[in-house]
Amino acid sequence: MDNIYYYKVTLYRSSAPILTYHYNKPLKEGQIVEVPLHSKVKRAIIIEETEEPKEFKSFEILSVLETFYSKTQLQIAQFISEYYFSSLGEAIAIFIPYSKNISSYSKVDIEYNSPKLSLGQKKAYKEILKKDRSLLFGVTGSGKTEIFISLMIKTIKEGKRCIFLMPEISLTPQMQKRLERYFGKRVVMWHSKLTKKQKDKILDGVYRDEIDIIAGARSALFTPLEDVGLIIVDEEHDDSYKSMMKPRYHARDMAVYIASKIKAKLLLASATPSLNSYYKYDVIRLFKPFIQTQKKYFFIEGTTLSNTIIKKIENNFKAGEQSLLFVPTRGNFKYLYCSSCGKTHLCPYCSVGMSLHSYARHLKCHYCNYTEAIRESCTYCGHTPLITRRIGTVEAKEIIENSIKDIVIEQFDRDSITTQTKLKNALKRFEEKKSHILLGTQMLSKGHDYANITLSVILGIDHILGVSDYRAREKAMSLLVQIAGRSGRAKSADIIIQSSNGDFFKAYLNNYEDFLKDEMEFMRDFYPPFVSLAKILISQKNDTKGAKITLDTVLKLKEFKDIEIVGHGKAPIEKIANKFRYQILLRCKKRVPLLKALHSIKSPLIEIDIDPVEFS
Repeated sequence: MDNIYYYKVTLYRSSAPILTYHYNKPLKEGQIVEVPLHSKVKRAIIIEETEEPKEFKSFEILSVLETFYSKTQLQIAQFISEYYFSSLGEAIAIFIPYSKNISSYSKVDIEYNSPKLSLGQKKAYKEILKKDRSLLFGVTGSGKTEIFISLMIKTIKEGKRCIFLMPEISLTPQMQKRLERYFGKRVVMWHSKLTKKQKDKILDGVYRDEIDIIAGARSALFTPLEDVGLIIVDEEHDDSYKSMMKPRYHARDMAVYIASKIKAKLLLASATPSLNSYYKYDVIRLFKPFIQTQKKYFFIEGTTLSNTIIKKIENNFKAGEQSLLFVPTRGNFKYLYCSSCGKTHLCPYCSVGMSLHSYARHLKCHYCNYTEAIRESCTYCGHTPLITRRIGTVEAKEIIENSIKDIVIEQFDRDSITTQTKLKNALKRFEEKKSHILLGTQMLSKGHDYANITLSVILGIDHILGVSDYRAREKAMSLLVQIAGRSGRAKSADIIIQSSNGDFFKAYLNNYEDFLKDEMEFMRDFYPPFVSLAKILISQKNDTKGAKITLDTVLKLKEFKDIEIVGHGKAPIEKIANKFRYQILLRCKKRVPLLKALHSIKSPLIEIDIDPVEFS
């Protein structure tokens, strides 16, 4: 009679509890198998061998796949599951498994030409080498990338590999060029827009020891790269490192944890570092840009594209220079609203305004994707016509094109840049001066480097400053500095900022570190990094049930004396996709008691977001 072995498994990408199955051969933890569940076949991961269950009869594992998760991946997934309040099956799903035909990594002797560093860069480089983890705080254009490349070359020469994180794929085409100049095909870009075929080709290169550097968005951190000796997190301040889906991990914080776990060097970098990182890590400064240029700042009043701004753009275009225009809103004017009763036209399934997309001739909800025809009259009082509020990218593009003959504009937002090919083509056109303005939303602030931009225009930054978020000042100041930093990289530039808060911004334009020091006093005792925050979200189709779950959860939390309930009630966006939303915001001076309290109330009826960055 064959031996029978019993195993605990977690279902892949599932919130289901740990289950027990049996098999007639010994299996190792981390192996990926297929199991029967009800009438379906599900993928699962072996967690550990166990005893024969006495309370129930187990089912047999159907098949064993040729892929597996390493012991380290399982341990990190376990941490993610516990810290970010997801199931182990949800946590392991963010990792890419290994293939059984993987070969061991052998050092490849390739001579790389290191970039030439300035005295300031050399000093920073030497300081980084002395520390296991550090924050490179360098002004825009100070040459952080050359330091990254120097560190990568040193790491590869030592027989190790590198992971290089960027906040979004909008950064990858330009960075890919710069890295390939030094590393050729031994560097690959990894991000969510890759096809399965492209991903398989990269993984095959990893298994064949043909890859030394994996660069890309946050998912690059979870690829099966062995012998990693260096992890770099560029633009570490960027909120897109935080996942908004379960598990709600923060890739920057996970990079810190993983680097410590695998004993790799960690470097965070930014021209506008987060207050959190500035406070926590050893700071290494780069004070001067690589090329010294003059920047002039002009603060103007208003809420839309004025004739003064258009004239500035036109003069810059006629001078053969390029411009950048930041608009805080995608699409056309953001919302339709009634000048008679003052009500905004809302999505019928979400308590948010419908966004106007005039090119596609429809209104669209950016939360549930519900679409409807453009409305002429108010659904509340019947008044006609509805008017619009806040300028968007499409409207700004139309105004400039109608005002300036022959100007070519690249619309740079998530509505127009939907594929990697479109992204590469847009940036290539701009680089070749076939287009004259990069016009877009926050994608513009993500570290693009073009020498010919001599005018940056920033509209609507007061909207960001006025958002109900304890980091609103930090987000607005960082955005201004980052967008201003896209211009004047090689020659003098003008930066026009539309704001009624000029005095606030002017105080810190040339010294972001002063802003961080002042902001630290504002945050002390109340907000991170001095306390830990957690957000609990309750989302229910029945409003009464949502309110009851919220109150029951609050009563349970009141039993924990170390936990402060900052507030609870309806979420700022009260309804999304026909579900009523409630929030509870918690604060605690220490993280361990907060995690203990949250684990005590964990249930399928609530979603827990530890270290939240978004509060709507």
